[in-house]
Amino acid sequence: MTKIAIILGSTRPGRNGEAVAKWVLDIAKQRSDADYELVDLLDYNLPHLDEAVPPSMGQYSQPHTKKWAEKIGSFDGFVFVTPEYNHSTSGALKNAIDFLSAEWNNKAAGFVSYGAVGGARAVEHLRLVMGELQVADVRNQVALSLYTDFTNFSEFTPGAHQADTVSAMLDQVVAWSTALAPLRSA
Repeated sequence: MTKIAIILGSTRPGRNGEAVAKWVLDIAKQRSDADYELVDLLDYNLPHLDEAVPPSMGQYSQPHTKKWAEKIGSFDGFVFVTPEYNHSTSGALKNAIDFLSAEWNNKAAGFVSYGAVGGARAVEHLRLVMGELQVADVRNQVALSLYTDFTNFSEFTPGAHQADTVSAMLDQVVAWSTALAPLRSA
């Protein structure tokens, strides 16, 4: 069965992303089209990129990189849950992505973002990165506003319509992940 990681892209204390990622996972778990797993960057304790050889060479030397590579390599697709910091994604997420190369290739990705304008600019930056890593990013995305989907900018209270938006994005991630399977096995 297709395996999709829901990657929690914030490591900040008091992060809003944890509630968002768990909400996405709860919606995903109601589906039977894929296996979904929450992957929290906090569980991997990745330092700033500390591999001497570029990730494209696949010659990882650090135990934390090997653990991260094994986890990411086990999935067929991804949902990135990202905050928007300074009109981009979090440094922690970008760093985690940069640790690897082949483990991302020929897979699909969807995005759930949050911020003052729904995290749209963070996703635009991630789409550029995904293209370089040969990840097919899907059109549908979930953009959560700190003004309308959070109370006091910190308590996650998504609009009812957002669950349908998550489902539409997951439909595309699963379809594209499945369609790309022959490239991953080649």
